[in-house]
Amino acid sequence: MKKKLKGLISATRLLIIVCIFGNVSCKDAPKKASNEEGEAEMTTAVVDKDNSTFGGLALYTLREAMGSDAKETLKAVSDAGYRYIEAAGYDNGMFYNMKPEDFKSYLESLNLIPVSTHQGAVTLENADVMMADVKAAGFEYFVIPVPPMGLFKVDRDTRQMSMTGGAKNLAKILDTLGAKAKAAGLKLLYHNHDFEFVEDADGIVTIDYLLDNCNPELVNFQMDLYWVTKAGADPLAYFDKYPGRFKIWHVKDMDEQGRFSPVGKGTIDFSRILAEKEKSGMLYYMVEQDKTFDGLEPLEAIKISHEGLGEFGFN
Repeated sequence: MKKKLKGLISATRLLIIVCIFGNVSCKDAPKKASNEEGEAEMTTAVVDKDNSTFGGLALYTLREAMGSDAKETLKAVSDAGYRYIEAAGYDNGMFYNMKPEDFKSYLESLNLIPVSTHQGAVTLENADVMMADVKAAGFEYFVIPVPPMGLFKVDRDTRQMSMTGGAKNLAKILDTLGAKAKAAGLKLLYHNHDFEFVEDADGIVTIDYLLDNCNPELVNFQMDLYWVTKAGADPLAYFDKYPGRFKIWHVKDMDEQGRFSPVGKGTIDFSRILAEKEKSGMLYYMVEQDKTFDGLEPLEAIKISHEGLGEFGFN
């Protein structure tokens, strides 16, 4: 009996050592290392032998499917090999008609991690309540997807995007929201489109003004690689000028017609961009495709994109 007990104790010790130092996950859960600044490094969970589960998905890509059956759609996201998600479906205190805690719990059951959420309806008045819900759902990043509080404009005929109020006003709003996010235990990011890279009537390039003037302790950025490319700007030039400011990327490709395309099926050289991920500050990346074309369904597009990620070396 003593020999058996001694053997069991030895085996247990060995398992603990393997879990701590080996290349396995003791709880089949993600591990987040810390960099020199104390921020979480990009999640790289080991969930199977061939490491086929990795990367993030912006659920805006599947907004119609999420609206009709969120739970089955999230299961499809997990089955497609994605590891973490970015939400875009908060309304009246609920994420896709689930209470924050229930949404978090359901994601856990699928081994999906809630990293970021687009909160386009935020105002200075509702921010505290909204941020409490975001925190309860398990998110780390509170993302402002467009200039909030009615500042964002879209031309009905041309679909061209713009903003009112000016860059200085937007920077002040973002700093205020960033302070609220920090107090709530969250990190605030601003997501770009292409219009922020164009000089406004005062000769100001909005994205440059925000990067120069927003407090980096309160406000950082989610770089959408498609929209940067669409604007004729170079992501690497921004990494050089503003290192460490781009915590999450939106990874989506552009076809020869300038339309959204699955990753790997377009013209953007992601290998070149990925080589500078450390300089950029990227900790997470999210596949996103705002619209699909030529009969391709969004659920199929995310599978193609996941394969494309691997081809470019994303992990």
